[in-house]
Amino acid sequence: MFKRWMGFIGVILILGVFSNLQAYPKHKRQKAYYTKKYEDPVIKEMLERDKKILEEERKKTEEIDKKYEEMKKKKEKKVLRFSFQGIMKPSSPEAFKYKVWHFPPVAQYLTGTCWDFSTTSFFESEIYRLTGQKIKLSEMWTAYWEFVEKARRFVRERGHSFFGQGSESDAVPKIWRKYGVVPASAYRGVVAEDGRYDHYLMFRQMKDFLEYCREKNFWDEKIIIDHIRDILDKYMGRPPEKFSYNGREYTPQEFLREVLKLNLDDYVGFMSTLSVPFYKRGLFDVPDNWRRSEDYHNVPLEDFYWIIKNAITHGYSLVIGGDVSEPGYNGFEDAAVIPDFDIPPGMIDQSAREFRIYNGTTQDDHGIHLVGYTRVKGWDWFLIKDSARSARWGKFKGYYFYRGDYVKLKMLTIFLHRDPARTVLEKFK
Repeated sequence: MFKRWMGFIGVILILGVFSNLQAYPKHKRQKAYYTKKYEDPVIKEMLERDKKILEEERKKTEEIDKKYEEMKKKKEKKVLRFSFQGIMKPSSPEAFKYKVWHFPPVAQYLTGTCWDFSTTSFFESEIYRLTGQKIKLSEMWTAYWEFVEKARRFVRERGHSFFGQGSESDAVPKIWRKYGVVPASAYRGVVAEDGRYDHYLMFRQMKDFLEYCREKNFWDEKIIIDHIRDILDKYMGRPPEKFSYNGREYTPQEFLREVLKLNLDDYVGFMSTLSVPFYKRGLFDVPDNWRRSEDYHNVPLEDFYWIIKNAITHGYSLVIGGDVSEPGYNGFEDAAVIPDFDIPPGMIDQSAREFRIYNGTTQDDHGIHLVGYTRVKGWDWFLIKDSARSARWGKFKGYYFYRGDYVKLKMLTIFLHRDPARTVLEKFK
């Protein structure tokens, strides 16, 4: 009986549902369809941002890969070299008769700041000569503020000022006058765990940012400099406003004035070129002279070379800068000479020197610190403290021996204390 009633009820329910479906209009019945999945605009924006960041990182990686491949090609490419067979060189840095005290060489690694390493080393030697103090200074302090000043000029010149890694020796006293200076213990200027300087990505980011500002005609100096400093801080660390040295707190300006006791007005630069009248000041016309300084004293080659020898033989070192891309320049030999198949030594004069400046085979490649002098078999030899990697390929890590003919033909500028150059400076009116 129970089963009979349940069957009857089931039939009634089915008939009820069927009658309801029949009564429900077709146009109101729900339909299925396919559509695009909804993309949340906020999530989409965040993903686009992440994609952009990844794309930028990929471009950086590609740039590094490209640079690495270029380096490999250069390594594989044959270069013209000079056989040093028969060349009598000084036996070691200790063999130099005249030598100025200096700290051991420091490597600049992947940076374009030879001007900074060489001139900082020069001033360390000057501090010892004048005060007897051995104070290791921070190269990167000067490099940091030099980048800031380059960016500032780029803004003020509306993009018509050179922004590169290079500079000249006179940049160091200019930066110190404005920002002071600190010992190396107060500012390392590198955040990489291995302590090696690497400005490749840092410089690219600053350069790209400044180019973007130029494209958009955006010249708000404060905003731009703040952003440049953010990039510098990321790779170099924030420079200190105060620091401790020998138990006392100093500002960088106080340290320069009270500890180093340098008169920065005592230092002068010289060049030797036919493009400017002799015994006149003029422009050293190279990109790295981005300030376009016309304070270089132009002198004949004879005076230029005399100043170098007179300085080093009387206890003064010098910063020298010039070309380091010749067949006779060889880091594995620790030496630089002019082969006679280039030009016989006796024919090196002002015109031969100028010809190479004019045709671009002598360029402003590198700045180094000249710290010694001696004679070997009738030749002048100069001891060079060098921050470049090639100076570590030979036996004497961080040093080169430059023969006199190389200095005469290929070195473009010198920077030193005015005292050993006073005889020449008197010819300037």
